[in-house]
Amino acid sequence: MITFDSPVATVLGDVGPQKAKRITQVLGLHTVGDLFDHFPRRYLPTAELTRLGKLYPGQLITVVGEIERSELKTYQDRRSGRTGYRVEAVLATGGSGGDLGARLGMTFFAKGKHMAEHFEQKYRAGQRGLFLGKVSSFQNRWQLTNPVMFLFESDFFSSVASLPPLYPIYPLTKGVFTWDLERAVTFARTLVEVPEDPLPQAVREAHGLVDLRTAYSQVHAPATPPEAEAALRRFRFEEALVTQLVLARRRRAQQSVGTRTRDGGDGVLLAAFDAQLPFELTAGQRRVGAEIETDLARPHPMNRLLQGEVGSGKTLVAVRAVLRVIDSGGQAALLAPTEVLAQQHHRSITAMMGELASGGMLGGSAVGTQVELLTGSLTKGQRRERLLRIASGEAGLVVGTHALLEDTVQFADLGLVVVDEQHRFGVEQRAALTAKGIDPPHVLVMTATPIPRTVAMTVFGDLETSTLDELPAGRAPIQTSVVNLREHPGWITRVWERVREEVGRGHQVYVVCPRISVEELEPGTLRVVELDEDGQPAGEDDEVPLAAVEDVAPLLSTGPLAGLRVERLHGRMAPEEKDATMTAFAAGEIDVLVSTTVIEVGVDVHNATTMVILDADRFGVSQLHQLRGRVGRGGLPGLCLLVTHTRIGEGVESPSMIRLGALADSTDGFELSRLDLEQRREGDVLGSRQSGGRSQLRRLKVLRDEETILEARGAAVGLLEGDPELEAHPLLAREVTELEASQVSDFIDKS
Repeated sequence: MITFDSPVATVLGDVGPQKAKRITQVLGLHTVGDLFDHFPRRYLPTAELTRLGKLYPGQLITVVGEIERSELKTYQDRRSGRTGYRVEAVLATGGSGGDLGARLGMTFFAKGKHMAEHFEQKYRAGQRGLFLGKVSSFQNRWQLTNPVMFLFESDFFSSVASLPPLYPIYPLTKGVFTWDLERAVTFARTLVEVPEDPLPQAVREAHGLVDLRTAYSQVHAPATPPEAEAALRRFRFEEALVTQLVLARRRRAQQSVGTRTRDGGDGVLLAAFDAQLPFELTAGQRRVGAEIETDLARPHPMNRLLQGEVGSGKTLVAVRAVLRVIDSGGQAALLAPTEVLAQQHHRSITAMMGELASGGMLGGSAVGTQVELLTGSLTKGQRRERLLRIASGEAGLVVGTHALLEDTVQFADLGLVVVDEQHRFGVEQRAALTAKGIDPPHVLVMTATPIPRTVAMTVFGDLETSTLDELPAGRAPIQTSVVNLREHPGWITRVWERVREEVGRGHQVYVVCPRISVEELEPGTLRVVELDEDGQPAGEDDEVPLAAVEDVAPLLSTGPLAGLRVERLHGRMAPEEKDATMTAFAAGEIDVLVSTTVIEVGVDVHNATTMVILDADRFGVSQLHQLRGRVGRGGLPGLCLLVTHTRIGEGVESPSMIRLGALADSTDGFELSRLDLEQRREGDVLGSRQSGGRSQLRRLKVLRDEETILEARGAAVGLLEGDPELEAHPLLAREVTELEASQVSDFIDKS
């Protein structure tokens, strides 16, 4: 008996060992259940020709087409001198196909006249089928290069009884075709009993959802587009419901944990800090500060996400929360992902606090505390002294990197953990730090990447969310321009002229590269891979090597920027060298800093007005927005130049150019974050690279499915109110337990 747990090979038929291996190892379809859960990405109506829009060379298409004519031709093979045979055919599709029409040429070469005659008969006029191939242009005519075909009359009826009205196009890999999977699914559906539905009937009826058996049938073989959509909505709702149940149970568990309240005591340190601020807090900073104060005064741990635009004052809000905890008799730790960022935080916080950061020291304030920096680059003696001050409670705030997580770091009374750019950390790291408190510490997670509401609800649903959506006074506008060197190679000269002009005005400049050297990408830098309409790599043009710090810096200092003070910065440099470089840049001793993305967050040099990002198409939208936020911070107008060699397609704009164009048109981080999500996979949203596991958001898209997520959130709360353990719904409880136990769930919980 074949079940969902049976090996997928039991329903594949005779596809051959290589294809079967690709299906299991590359597509990850090991069981029949995996095959059922491998949904089509779109459907082609088989009764009509596929309408084509604008075509461009290299485009991979899958279409329903009809052979309009075919002709057997001979030619003289120049290598062998023998007569060769080929069949030339014309494929008709719907739509205009662009300026060259909707007809595609196809050529089939044959080994001998007998095979050529067979091809001529097989590919005769009137034949319809599925055609897959890359589009090219030859003598002002579109062609399908090396097409793969599935002819309805000759191929289809040998395996199934009838032609489906909507043919499923599945996610594929090289050597596996959509009809291979369609045949296997069609065969399996005649044999396999669909498991019992985990969604309670009452939930299905309340939200208008089809049952599991119907959903599988309609997603793989829908009669109409609405049937397919109804099936997909059911699966998306189930995914959203299980995710929201996990997060809702976690919120309930957090609220049941007790901890020490941090009500601020006499508030003397916080009051002294506020009194010396040279500016007024924004309304948003006051509002979020009040939310955090309320959380800190409760007898269970705060778990709050603080998000906001670049330069919105998140660090100031976090420092005020730290001082409130210190006023309450506790300590705080700020965990940063890199030494550069930890050092920058330490410098900016001690400067912000002034004499309040030197409590108990000569020249320090009587009501102050001490702010320590703990990183991996400290000497043994420096480390010993700081560990003693941390363990004794003398250090009220400790800023550090992963060095904070080591067993030798002990706190007298850790009351608050602030995690900056939390997506940079892995599964156990935040948990290792929070475990250092006598009582469970309060947690404040900061991110400078604006997060749409549905993402916060889905990914950070166990955290309360605070948003700083206004910028403090003094932030200057930033002009952003795209410099496409493939279209205008001479523009690079003007880029370096603008750099010299800014330095001539007494300002400083960042030049950002995706690589450290020719061989090495900076850790964390994204390699953007374009996908075509069928989800296949579109073959990004790699003719031009990516810019590398170690190459660009000397080229600039001896070439177009000769005479300027040009230095380099990247993650492979020694910690003391990185710190010295950033200190010199902040002090105005460096004119141009050629860097990788280590300056992406936290770096605050008010005199820096210009940023040149080389190979900007290799970065995501949010990353570019963060980089751009390093300029225009001192009240001076900012300039950001996005340099790219991206090829502009004929009649279609590539995702790379859409990203860069959006950056040039908008400085709204929330608007840009939506575009970023639309172009990225959901696993990137969840940070599955850090977790080491697969994203559990397989079908749900947090922007498209906002209403579904909201419905599922309400349903989850309702189910748990009367049945916290889901005892009445064991199948649903099992799915929730599996997600709670998974690596991805662990990452959502702890990182």
